[in-house]
Amino acid sequence: MNILETESERLLDAVRGLLARKGLVSPAEIAERIAITDAASPGQGARMVAKAWTDPAFKALMLEDGGKAAEALDIPMRGTPPLGVLENTPEVHNLVVCTLCSCYPRAVLGYPPFWYKSAAYRSRAVRDPRGLLAEWKTVLSPDVRVRVVDSTADYRWMVLPMRPAGTGGWSEERLAGIVREGDMVGVTVPNR
Repeated sequence: MNILETESERLLDAVRGLLARKGLVSPAEIAERIAITDAASPGQGARMVAKAWTDPAFKALMLEDGGKAAEALDIPMRGTPPLGVLENTPEVHNLVVCTLCSCYPRAVLGYPPFWYKSAAYRSRAVRDPRGLLAEWKTVLSPDVRVRVVDSTADYRWMVLPMRPAGTGGWSEERLAGIVREGDMVGVTVPNR
């Protein structure tokens, strides 16, 4: 370990200790939050998408309140910003970006990938969304409107992609297996 890591760890331990001494949060609550954060991954969001594709009532809940939908699948959302879900349709394709930093729905998608945090992605998503999508091999018909939505510190967004043709009768588990992180941000679309 280098000196900076050691100093950072000492500072983190001091902050945790201070929070516990002030009665703001217990060491158990901190450990629980760390475990929840470490368990978050794109697989959580993929489960939500697959459930929405197969269960109209869940889809309605997901589009109304993404946080409640996540909680319904035992994905902890306590302490996270509200989660909005944008549905891709044949007419509209949604692309999520955080223009200021890297606000990301970590509870359901895990840590943001390096490209999501890059200045190049953040600027291109706003300036040239179709060009950016084409670099991801996502080519949309000219009549499909691309809507760029800014994730913020106060509100996080994810995309409910369209279900691919030819996946009728598939189980939720099999459907979740074709949903990628990029599909839930809008840079890619699921393939079967």
